[in-house]
Amino acid sequence: MPSVITVTADDLALPLEDQVISTSAALDTHGHIVALAPADPADPARRRMHTVRSALEADRIAIVPIGLPPLATTLLAEQLRQLAGTDLGPGVLAGAARLLSYYLHSGALLGSVAKLDRVPVSVGSHVKSLVPGRNFAVLAHPEPYLAEAGPDQLPPGPGYQTQLAMAGTGVDPGWITGPLAAAWHAQHLREVPLPADSAKWWGTSRLIEFTAYIADVGMLYQLVTSVRRDTCTWCGLEVIGDQCLFCGTRIGERANPPKHAAVPAGRGRAVETPRRPQLEPHKR
Repeated sequence: MPSVITVTADDLALPLEDQVISTSAALDTHGHIVALAPADPADPARRRMHTVRSALEADRIAIVPIGLPPLATTLLAEQLRQLAGTDLGPGVLAGAARLLSYYLHSGALLGSVAKLDRVPVSVGSHVKSLVPGRNFAVLAHPEPYLAEAGPDQLPPGPGYQTQLAMAGTGVDPGWITGPLAAAWHAQHLREVPLPADSAKWWGTSRLIEFTAYIADVGMLYQLVTSVRRDTCTWCGLEVIGDQCLFCGTRIGERANPPKHAAVPAGRGRAVETPRRPQLEPHKR
């Protein structure tokens, strides 16, 4: 059976009884659920999903903590839904969430950084944000970056082919559609709805969130299948990473390190992908 991919957030929460019923129905229909949850263990949406999982006593639900901005999380879920239509099993899809998040470059163009707490903000930037008309370029993933937006003030971008998604209002998008898109060699600009929790995440409603992402499902499949797979000794699922994210079983130490894939750069060369991040222990 195929897997269903979902994102947990406060604005998506149903009454608990309804959520248990809908989750049970999804398990009956699809077999497994991969839920992308906030990275904070105390987050209400994540705790709620653990409650539902416990109520159903279901080891067929993988709750994967993801510390990405809202737009990047939405696009990651989209990528996993694409891969769910291939021959990849649920254990591999759950591990792929962590793997593919590494290839997302996500930030925002903000009208103010006065309430921003996701990246370090200097006193000078706080003062500048009090001056009307100033916009700030912020990168939250994969490395934090903050500077006043300008044609020569550009955060480091991906070294491989991506598309650029953007969402939001309240500031002029010209810096994103012009200098940033050119510097990042974006193949396509895509406007999408702003996620409901973006303003809270970035600390302001005057923002345009942006994310560079791999849109080609063939390239995503190549990335995931280039990583070594193991079989979980408890539940029998095929997995990638150091742990089965469904039953929580740790995978033994490997004698040989996995080979890292190469992502086509688009101009006659290949760029080696970064080292795969370690998966944190599954929390029941």
